Amino acid sequence: MSTSTLPPAPGAATMFAADATARRDGIVITSFGNRAADGEMVVTEAMLNGHGTCHGGQIFLFADTVFSCACNSDGPAVAAKADIVFVAPAHLGDVLRATAHEQASFGRNGVFDVTVTRADGTLIALFRAHSRSR
Repeated sequence: MSTSTLPPAPGAATMFAADATARRDGIVITSFGNRAADGEMVVTEAMLNGHGTCHGGQIFLFADTVFSCACNSDGPAVAAKADIVFVAPAHLGDVLRATAHEQASFGRNGVFDVTVTRADGTLIALFRAHSRSR
């Protein structure tokens, strides 16, 4: 029987503190725990695409970051799958909010939904991700 050479996975707070991409993009986690998390991000000029709206990959990264804090809030986990539906564009200066909640868990697997909205409540995107715990 082999033993894992992987180091112990960090909890959500430690993991997020080491996330250089989240820091670079100004993502703030406002709360996490009990397989849920909330975050905020302001759309900057560096996040705009050729249409002058927030790049879809940036919105995906934001939702994925909040999801990762939710799924790691009670122990180490990784993403197994994720997809997103873009509902409305986000613009320069918009304050985006994301809320992640676990919808189901079975064995070492979890299913999470993340809702991304503008500060005024406008729905921007719906993100669904699957986690796998160690």
